[in-house]
Amino acid sequence: MTRMEQYWNGRFLTEGKIWGDSPSRTAVYAGKLFREKRVRTILVPGAGYGRNTAFFAANGLQVSGIELSSEALRLAEAHDPATRFFKGSVLDMPFSNDVYDAVYCFNLLHLFSEPDRRRFIGKCADQLEACGLAFFAVFSEEEPTFGKGRQTEPSTFESKPGRPVHYFTREDLRAHFEGFKVLETGLMEDAEDHGDEGSHVHVVRYIAVSARK
Repeated sequence: MTRMEQYWNGRFLTEGKIWGDSPSRTAVYAGKLFREKRVRTILVPGAGYGRNTAFFAANGLQVSGIELSSEALRLAEAHDPATRFFKGSVLDMPFSNDVYDAVYCFNLLHLFSEPDRRRFIGKCADQLEACGLAFFAVFSEEEPTFGKGRQTEPSTFESKPGRPVHYFTREDLRAHFEGFKVLETGLMEDAEDHGDEGSHVHVVRYIAVSARK
């Protein structure tokens, strides 16, 4: 079991539905874009316990999710029975021969080192239909935790033990998707409900792109 898998299994085991039942605000925003582009099939890497996949499935999309944590998948079985889930690391994609109209990825890309971020994006591109869409949401440099903890790479800090996070500027995020056609980028405040711990707001940066094939 990898260090990342141990970290997330531990969190889901002790905290359950860490971010509540409601979808991320970025998922709702991406859903509007997907409807405009007539997306029918979607891949969600880092699906967690299904709070975002359930939203997409409820809105008529055929959804596949990938999740590393067995504890998250245990929760997903009850939370989102409509989605087809694969267990494993997104760095080991593909898990099937399917290709998708779109990829939606929430707060996962920033958990990888620079080489693995590039590798992950490339694997997502390989699973998109020609001119398919991708929507990624990541931590921005305006997050309160930016600069806190041990620095492991440029703009990457271990604000929680065992969880280094890369904080993206607009230019940095666009550079990561230089092989795509950028449709839109922006900042968004995204509230999360942590149950007994209360709620807080993340300042996430998002990018919507079209694959060039």
